[in-house]
Amino acid sequence: MSDTFNTPISVDPRLLEVLVCPVTRGRLTYDRERNELVSTGARLAFPIREGVPIMLVEDARRLED
Repeated sequence: MSDTFNTPISVDPRLLEVLVCPVTRGRLTYDRERNELVSTGARLAFPIREGVPIMLVEDARRLED
């Protein structure tokens, strides 16, 4: 574990195989620096809080061009 909030150092690749973007149903990539799951198709980044991916569109950060 990487810090006191129990945030994982990396995301299990099996999790990335199972999780999909709730908007596009497309694949997600892990942004280690920001600790987010990114959907390039939907231009959204979903946060990971305390090791749990938050897959709610209203909690996602919009990606800028």
